[in-house]
Amino acid sequence: MRVETPQFKEKSREALADPQLRRALETMQVNFSGNRRAAVDRLPEFDDLRDRARALKDHTLAHLDHYLEAWEAAATAAGTTVHWAADGDEAKALIAGLCQRAGGTVVAKAKSMIGEEIGLNPHLEAAGFEVIETDLGEYIVQLAGEPPSHIIGPAVHKTVEQVADLFHDHHAPLGHGRKTEGPELVGEAREVLRETYFRADVGITGANFLVAETGSIIVVTNEGNADLVQGLSRVHIVLASVEKVVPSLDDAATIMRLLARSATGQEMAAYTTVATGPRRDGEGDGPDEVHVVLLDNGRTGLLGTPFQEVLRCIRCGACMNHCPVYGAVGGHAYGWVYPGPIGAVLTPAFVGIAAGRHLPNASSFCGRCAEVCPMRIPLPDLMRRWRAEEFDRKLTPPRQRWALGLWSWAARRPRLYRAGARLAARVLALLGGRRGRIGRLPGAAGWTAGRDLPAPEGSTFQAQWARLQ
Repeated sequence: MRVETPQFKEKSREALADPQLRRALETMQVNFSGNRRAAVDRLPEFDDLRDRARALKDHTLAHLDHYLEAWEAAATAAGTTVHWAADGDEAKALIAGLCQRAGGTVVAKAKSMIGEEIGLNPHLEAAGFEVIETDLGEYIVQLAGEPPSHIIGPAVHKTVEQVADLFHDHHAPLGHGRKTEGPELVGEAREVLRETYFRADVGITGANFLVAETGSIIVVTNEGNADLVQGLSRVHIVLASVEKVVPSLDDAATIMRLLARSATGQEMAAYTTVATGPRRDGEGDGPDEVHVVLLDNGRTGLLGTPFQEVLRCIRCGACMNHCPVYGAVGGHAYGWVYPGPIGAVLTPAFVGIAAGRHLPNASSFCGRCAEVCPMRIPLPDLMRRWRAEEFDRKLTPPRQRWALGLWSWAARRPRLYRAGARLAARVLALLGGRRGRIGRLPGAAGWTAGRDLPAPEGSTFQAQWARLQ
């Protein structure tokens, strides 16, 4: 996927001017956040599970080499062929080669954020394959020629009316009339996609977990499309990143109790599939071959750094479901695969802080992302670290660096700082006048362009605190 993070501000302005997008995002956030709250309230041990999940992922990351080797040994013993890929180019070459060896031209694909990360679909299409996304949201954005805008809901930015128009444009030649109701559109997509599973010689899925003790792959979906992709295709290819490994099935079950509740507010996802190797003698279905491509793509470079904690992410999307910035501009404004608070930390790690520097700054630091993260990833703290690195590398605009330098100089001189704060409070109080609000303030145009600045009462907090004491 092309990196467009440097255009974050321009894309955000476009998003804010799109009323349909704002309406779709508001509906999404209300539904997801409300469902999560209800699901968590029904599980008194939810926070204890978060602590256990954080501890087991920290343990696994501390011994990642051991568990990856254990998983490879168990998977190989079960008949799976394991391939290692250092980066996206290597992974794409491996997968294209496997597809060519399978001899077919149609590839059925289940949702995979790793596939988006490395640009897998365009690579396979350029090699002559017809790649068909079978997840409903991914199918919608594929028809629209757009990238996903959300980790778990790729098409949450689309309204029902927009999907109806899209389906009519693409499905009318197949004999389908225009439908306008959600269930009708889902039924139409199901009917159109059903043939794909039987046409495809190759099926590609991601993996939510790799289980070291058994060599199994666990895939979690709500539509069952991944089951059909891997069960009906002759060759099943799994693209998974190295941090997806967990020691045992019990560990995977612990995290799964958090995953669906945090993502959509369900007790469990509708379909949880545990697959271990290809079809065995006497079994009625399943692939003849299973290949797993284990992708690093910069992840092991985060081990041992303050950013290692982000590797605990289970891609539930809870952080963006509760983020006021994501709720205002949507996922496409972020300009790469991972939007929202998790994208603000992951993207600079993968594409570099020079290209991704806007994203850690796109935060109000309200802390809701850290509050709802099932894996207790301190996302605001990690965004602050990226801001500090941006400043240290002199990537921050000169005017901002000058202002921060002036503030730092004054803050180290308490008497001068207090005197300046008293003067500023009085001036702002005068500017606020009787309204108590400032509609336009030089130096804060970015703030006052969209809202009024509350004026102080004319004295500083410290002065008011001293009076109360």
